[in-house]
Amino acid sequence: MLKRIFLWLLTIPAGLFLVALAVANRHEVQLVLDPFNPQNPVISQSLPFYIFLFSALILGVFLGGMATWMTQSKWRQTARRRTQEAMRWQAEADRLIKERDAQVSATRQLGAPAR
Repeated sequence: MLKRIFLWLLTIPAGLFLVALAVANRHEVQLVLDPFNPQNPVISQSLPFYIFLFSALILGVFLGGMATWMTQSKWRQTARRRTQEAMRWQAEADRLIKERDAQVSATRQLGAPAR
């Protein structure tokens, strides 16, 4: 419950800030991707400025997430290896418990005292 309230306390102001940013930056700007001829560009795009801002924000979040994911690959690999090892040891422990229980049952059926 507290987590949900905290999430709302962060998302509502962030959303209001983004709406205010979009309203304040709704004028058209031209993105020119031709460094050699900026007066008569071959590649250019005219859009409201907030679209460029939001695109840069989304691209930054995406690239940052990808960089983080790539740098954490060794930790994910270690976790996978240790999980497999733990499952192997758990299976071995289960097998040994079954063998012990079977041995105890067989010993009791023969009438010998259990150890």
